[in-house]
Amino acid sequence: MKLGVFLAAFGNQTFDKALDYAQASGLDAVEVGTGNYPGDPHCPVDVLLKNKSKLATWKAKVADRGLEISALSCHGNSLHPNKAFAKKNHDTRRKSILLAEKLGVKTVVDFSGCPGDSDKAIKPNWVTCPWPPDFSEILEWQWEKKVIPYWKAEAKFAANHGVNLAFEMHPGFVVYNTETMLRLRKECGKNIGANFDPSHLFWQGMDPLMSLKVLGMNKALFHVHGKDCRVDPQNTALNGVLDTKHYGDELNRSWIFRTIGYGHGAEFWTDFVSILRTVGYDGVISIEHEDSLMSQNEGFQKAVSFLKTILLTEKLGAMWWA
Repeated sequence: MKLGVFLAAFGNQTFDKALDYAQASGLDAVEVGTGNYPGDPHCPVDVLLKNKSKLATWKAKVADRGLEISALSCHGNSLHPNKAFAKKNHDTRRKSILLAEKLGVKTVVDFSGCPGDSDKAIKPNWVTCPWPPDFSEILEWQWEKKVIPYWKAEAKFAANHGVNLAFEMHPGFVVYNTETMLRLRKECGKNIGANFDPSHLFWQGMDPLMSLKVLGMNKALFHVHGKDCRVDPQNTALNGVLDTKHYGDELNRSWIFRTIGYGHGAEFWTDFVSILRTVGYDGVISIEHEDSLMSQNEGFQKAVSFLKTILLTEKLGAMWWA
């Protein structure tokens, strides 16, 4: 198994400096943003698609540092009821797929998106309960009229270019847990699977280890994010986990993102890596830094050190048992 980083964390650095930092940190891979929510400060997609020479130069910058590209990421909402916004996200992903094909990258990471409640909507509508019946009706309409038809076509487009679509199970979008992930895969294509980020599952009350095992057994595990989450027991006891307060309001939120090891300890992460190996995942764990209590460098370096120890310990344990 390999260790990487989602370079969006270093969007304030040039591509060369970000790659140098990843190399100096002893990483194996980088995940590169190509637009939509994370932006694309390191990847001029249109230029690379049109210019073979610049594409080769850009690609060599990664390879010459002994790194590989684990995925291209364009987290967006192509189902957004704002047609102009949706088209921009759609076009970005399609270009990302074409670029992935040229680079020999097999995975493009995205969100599943979320429609509105009707064709007249102007904002997404994420349904979280079945009653009153309006909500069940909205959910059925979303899946049958928007989600399934759209992603069937997009999965086919990606498959025609040798690319897997890895969706991050993220609240606010139609795929946010194990069940919805497997439903989309069943309805739309086997090249649809998960970009597995346990941080979003922790605060929903899920067990990421169980989800990981089930998705792995269903061959639906395409990419993995390394990110942690701490659930505040007092705030959660008072207000539950559905929290709309700003991420910067750490004292009062029910949960916050943490760097790896500051939400859950070595026991969880050792089990996490062990299950990844058990289900046959031998790809990259891509560190995503979103810890608001630590600087970019501090949070990232602590995650690297922690995960290197976990990976080494788990590997040695596997060798001993073998």
